Amino acid sequence: MTTAVPRLGADVLDDLDRRLAPADAELAARYPGDSGARQPVHTVYVPADQMAAGLPAEWGARALAALEEHAGSAAALAGATGVDQALVDQVLPGVLAKLEREPVEDLRLDFEDGYGPRPPAEEDAHAQGAARALAGALAGAAAPPYAGLRIKCLEAATRRRGLRTLDLFLSALLEEAALPDGFVVTLPKVTDVRQVEAMVMVCGRLEEAHGLPRGRLRFEIQVETPQAILGADGTATVARMIQAAGGRCSGLHYGTYDYSAACGIAAAYQSMEHPAADHAKAVMQVAAAGTGVRLSDGSTNVLPVGDSAAVHAAWRLHARLVRRSLERGYWQGWDMHPAQLPTRYLATYAFFREGLPAAAARLRAYLERTGGGVLDEPATAQALAGFVARGLDCGALTEAEVTDRTGLDRAAIGAWTRRSGASQGLTAGAARDTVHPHSE
Repeated sequence: MTTAVPRLGADVLDDLDRRLAPADAELAARYPGDSGARQPVHTVYVPADQMAAGLPAEWGARALAALEEHAGSAAALAGATGVDQALVDQVLPGVLAKLEREPVEDLRLDFEDGYGPRPPAEEDAHAQGAARALAGALAGAAAPPYAGLRIKCLEAATRRRGLRTLDLFLSALLEEAALPDGFVVTLPKVTDVRQVEAMVMVCGRLEEAHGLPRGRLRFEIQVETPQAILGADGTATVARMIQAAGGRCSGLHYGTYDYSAACGIAAAYQSMEHPAADHAKAVMQVAAAGTGVRLSDGSTNVLPVGDSAAVHAAWRLHARLVRRSLERGYWQGWDMHPAQLPTRYLATYAFFREGLPAAAARLRAYLERTGGGVLDEPATAQALAGFVARGLDCGALTEAEVTDRTGLDRAAIGAWTRRSGASQGLTAGAARDTVHPHSE
């Protein structure tokens, strides 16, 4: 038997490298992959004039009080929410601890729909007062790891007001403290790529004015209009918005009710699970894939208030919607009331605890090349590690149990969540030796 001889010489391969170098560079720049940094499981929206330094701890206390009043035991909570009794038994201690320690993961002070139009002097005062209160909250008990503000949109009617509020808020905040690591600005009702480009320019000017490093200010794009999904030219506008942000876009947040209303859906049928919502979120998901931009689902307007029957109905709906979002790869959502926190964490913790045994077993089998009933590929191994990392970040899982089940410590799990780690096919031993940049 003769040995086959390659017919493509080094000159051909070198030429291909040269030809494809621009495509390689563009792919790396546009699709850097996920950073592996923590993503909050929710964003809590609070009207800016209601902000106080003790608000996060107060929301936790109110959430615990709602549990005590309307579901005083694990069995009662399971019955109220529809979550399996065995899972509630497992996660309830962790949920209670979370509501005491870190009830709000991402706090957004709202100067838009939840705040409404105010006299100019009043909004000026609230912008500065809310910023000072946020500085106090970030230095106090139950401080949220992520926080920021939602300004009014960049449409002509509200553009100057929104930017003035951002300017005043940032100045007042920086007088009190350094800019928090998790600080983000939410840009609502985006309709045109040029609004994103304008926001990039504003962020740059503010960084120069305050001596902040270039690129330090980042923003979320709220997808609340059909124009953000499909442009007049037939293109997916949201994909162009991500690229126009030049690395400053941290997330895409779906706006349930503005988007539904703009699509002509009757109020009674506006929902996170309407087919129009699923279409928009599917476009967002594809546009954001590989870019490092995170996704967030929207909110339900059915609040857990009133008598126990009304609270239980709202809890059951909220828990189901949280679970639905998680199953679809939307790891974050909006919460609008303290009594939604119990079901946010209950449904989230149950999701991770229920999925851990299979995810850990598949990840370990892949790393150790032991085979099993599922033939996984590197991209799936990365997704399995990402699932575990998210469970660790929010407190649903402990590092000890993850290490016991997977053979990997937290740093190694973090290495696998990054695109480079999975694409290089790290072995378990190599992953253990890789330091995760966010673990220090």
